[in-house]
Amino acid sequence: MAVWLAASLPALAHAQSAADMDARLDTLFGEHVPYRNFFEKLQKAVATDDKAAVAAMVQYPFRARLGGKAHTIRDAGHFVADYDQIMTPEVKRAIAAQTYPELFANWQGISIGSGEIWFSGIGTGKDIRIIAINH
Repeated sequence: MAVWLAASLPALAHAQSAADMDARLDTLFGEHVPYRNFFEKLQKAVATDDKAAVAAMVQYPFRARLGGKAHTIRDAGHFVADYDQIMTPEVKRAIAAQTYPELFANWQGISIGSGEIWFSGIGTGKDIRIIAINH
């Protein structure tokens, strides 16, 4: 799924302002506030290396590449144990550099950077989770 999501990045342009992004997310998902809050919470958790907070934001089970091999991360405890391999310096930089108006959003979810992180509403869309981390 992560490869397919990343491949669709060039399809749509970024918003120009926070109000533009709000409107885009309102159109795509019915409301923007939970997505904006999730993005800001993720940036803060990554900036402070709050591994447990980031792990709580992930949809499990989760597929990750560790040591060049695909692994299934079954829960937050395993995510925290492998945090430094999953949340690489490149992924952290992408999150830190990302601005809200320049997020990429389509019907599949919201992307940070060049597809380093994808997050989306799960189920009814009210429970927002990280669905892919690419590095």
